[in-house]
Amino acid sequence: MSILYSKIGLGTVQFGTDYGISNDLGKTSLEEVQKIMEYSQKSGIQYLDTAYAYGNAEAILGHFDLTSYKIISKYIPNKTSLSDQFQTSLSRLRVDYFYGYLAHRPLDLIENNMKNWKILSEFKFKGKVKKIGASFNTTDELETVLDSGIKFDIIQVPFNYFDKRFEKAMKHLKSEGCEIHTRSAFLQGLFFCKTKDLSDFFNEVKPCIDRLQRVDDLSSKLLKFVLNKPFVDIVNIGINNMNQLRDNLNKLNGEKSSELPPLDFIIDEKIVMPSLWPK
Repeated sequence: MSILYSKIGLGTVQFGTDYGISNDLGKTSLEEVQKIMEYSQKSGIQYLDTAYAYGNAEAILGHFDLTSYKIISKYIPNKTSLSDQFQTSLSRLRVDYFYGYLAHRPLDLIENNMKNWKILSEFKFKGKVKKIGASFNTTDELETVLDSGIKFDIIQVPFNYFDKRFEKAMKHLKSEGCEIHTRSAFLQGLFFCKTKDLSDFFNEVKPCIDRLQRVDDLSSKLLKFVLNKPFVDIVNIGINNMNQLRDNLNKLNGEKSSELPPLDFIIDEKIVMPSLWPK
């Protein structure tokens, strides 16, 4: 197994929901998930990223033997308590503990006298989870939570060719022993969209996307752009079918160059945050 392979985590949101701007295949079928899981296991992928809020993704994953994986799941504040979501996720996945467990809405950790952070810490103390932390969308969220005095074992943040908002914080937290996981290496597939089909909302980056799409093996280079960062431990990639996974992994063993066209300006936050995209 290559060093780059060992840094890849399998994102599973597509297993439970119809997700991604360039996804025209819809939710991944159970049969296709089986192929993906078999191929990922054969390839030596060790990390699975999922969440209570990913539709029925956890239940789908529960059809398979997950003992060889390090599983990261997340809770989201709603009418169901953190403890109930934690136990439900374990049951759906048919596992006894998590490698990592994260807050999907990190500001929840500092509310009510840090009640849920204390609950996570108790889960860790009891050996139900090895590492606790949060998944972030904005640097403001991260700064606010860190200012509370919380010390994370693990965080997950978006990071890609367009989106380097968290880079300074990632380097600092890594130096303090925090495990750094990333997502959105392909920005929900925006890098592969035909610009003529994108709305005017994306006008700022259409020339950049056109330029990128003239690069050979673009997906490999976008992936290597993140994988080669020494402050990144795991890069989660979303997969719709086994062929996508196989092609991405095979290309990592190909051309060594990970050069992409220079990006000499900062992309507007509305572009790098899919939650702000027009529906």
